[in-house]
Amino acid sequence: SLLKSMFTAASGMAAHSQAISVVSDNIANVNTVGYKASRARFEDVLGSTVAGAVENQASGQGVRLGGIHQIYTQGSLIGSRLNTDMAIQGDGFFVVNGNFDGVVNNFYTRDGQFHINENGSLVNKKQLIVQGYIADNQGNLSSTLSDINIPMTAIIPPRPSSEIKLGSNLKPVNPSEFIKELGSVDPTLPIDPVTNPVDPASGFQLDDPEMTSHFSTSVTVYDTLGVSHNVNIFFNQTDESTWEWHGIVDGGELSDGLGGMLSGNYEIANGTLVFNDHGHLQTETQSNNTFQFVNAEQDQSINFDFGESIDEGGTGQGRVTQYDSPSSVSSLNQDGLSSGALAGINVNIDGNITGTFTNGERRTLAAVAMCRFLNNDGLIRRDAGHYAASPDSGHALMGLPGTGGRGTISGNNLEQSTVELSSEFVNIISYQRGFQANSRTISTADQLLQEAVNLKR
Repeated sequence: SLLKSMFTAASGMAAHSQAISVVSDNIANVNTVGYKASRARFEDVLGSTVAGAVENQASGQGVRLGGIHQIYTQGSLIGSRLNTDMAIQGDGFFVVNGNFDGVVNNFYTRDGQFHINENGSLVNKKQLIVQGYIADNQGNLSSTLSDINIPMTAIIPPRPSSEIKLGSNLKPVNPSEFIKELGSVDPTLPIDPVTNPVDPASGFQLDDPEMTSHFSTSVTVYDTLGVSHNVNIFFNQTDESTWEWHGIVDGGELSDGLGGMLSGNYEIANGTLVFNDHGHLQTETQSNNTFQFVNAEQDQSINFDFGESIDEGGTGQGRVTQYDSPSSVSSLNQDGLSSGALAGINVNIDGNITGTFTNGERRTLAAVAMCRFLNNDGLIRRDAGHYAASPDSGHALMGLPGTGGRGTISGNNLEQSTVELSSEFVNIISYQRGFQANSRTISTADQLLQEAVNLKR
């Protein structure tokens, strides 16, 4: 039995030395992104048992390390300056695919230190490609899992303007100022925006629109090539409740349809706004809204929208009003865009990767996939923070972040190691004492054996 006690103590020394190795691994990875701390699991070893005879059960034969258990608790998040860095909050893993240690398969990791390689693929430090769902040009995500590729050299085509939405207040003017003096202009001449740039009914004059209108603003529109054009909108009150508006562009940017070029101010759109006695928009009209921009597709139609008038079933208070307050613009939007190149990306909590383009457009490019397992303890630990699935872990349950029990993603963040140094130091002291105590057992058994040998003298 003395020899048995020595072997028992030796098993204790071996188990505690292995436990110290586990603690050493934890301490070494205190700053490893996404690392999950491990703990040693001890279990006793029995030589034999006699069923039903508790008093006759044999003594144990020591201890062994039953396994190393990783604890999948949430690590703290730390900010990052890289837009491609990501951290998971909650359960789940990033999915990466590629050749890892000679095996081509999906692997799983909590380490979100990603970057875009020379091919535009989103990869990790082992060049495994992050998996996700690719979006089409309208931002609709595919339902098929695939490699995430970010087209860093992509240029989105221009979007020609088709609508201008304007909100403003038009302050009523004194009736004596409805029609301004225009000197020698003959009001009986027919209206022609090129040869006779005068509207005799309101006094508006193309040659001097600033002085012959009561209020004006401007907006930039885009043709089918993405070329920007400035449209000036002039408002002129002609009656107590009636205003005329005129859309003016530089004639040098227009073609007359015969290949010639126009010059000076050119009225390309006009209409009227009628208000009721509460200053609400009663009626709006528009005519001549076709633009012939040089080199672009001809007959580009741009609608001028001043709000839902009462005649259209609206309140007449949505955008343009006639209140006794200073004339001013409250909103001005148009739906056109120039072409744009990708300037940067951002990652949202739902995993969507959004691209920001130089023309101000924001578009969903892809979404990062996440997976979770029914049994994380069944995962096989691989090098560099990777895991592989096993029959014990169950199948990877793929999906978007924030769905099906999967955690969310924080862009510009990384998940820190879950190692707590204070706890690890306490553990290593405990294991050291256990090792020392077992060594003393061997020393004691050796002394007793020596005494037994000396009996022969």
